[in-house]
Amino acid sequence: MNNRVTSFTHKGKSMVFLDFSNLKLPADVSTVMGHARNYIHKQPVKSVYSLASIENMHFNNEIRDLFGELLKSNKPFIKASAIVGVIGLKQLVFNGLMRLTGRDVKSFDTLDQAKDWLAMH
Repeated sequence: MNNRVTSFTHKGKSMVFLDFSNLKLPADVSTVMGHARNYIHKQPVKSVYSLASIENMHFNNEIRDLFGELLKSNKPFIKASAIVGVIGLKQLVFNGLMRLTGRDVKSFDTLDQAKDWLAMH
């Protein structure tokens, strides 16, 4: 893991945090995704509680496609997922990705709200 993919415990639940906040370049987003994939794919099936932040992240078609690939590849390992930073046009992209990937990622306004929700699931 690196400083943008970290694990932590919140209310007794182990979680992984994927920090895409403030990233502007597809290459940087892809690097974080690589670290996330390496960590998540080593976990037992249906065991990972994931939390992602895309606050102030640049979004374009290339980054959208990268997220689609990550969401699909991680699906077998995820128990529950939450995300923060889905505002404006990102909401439309997010909704489309949820339909395309069959994932159910809950969107929250703050990291604390997302952590608390994950801790209950």
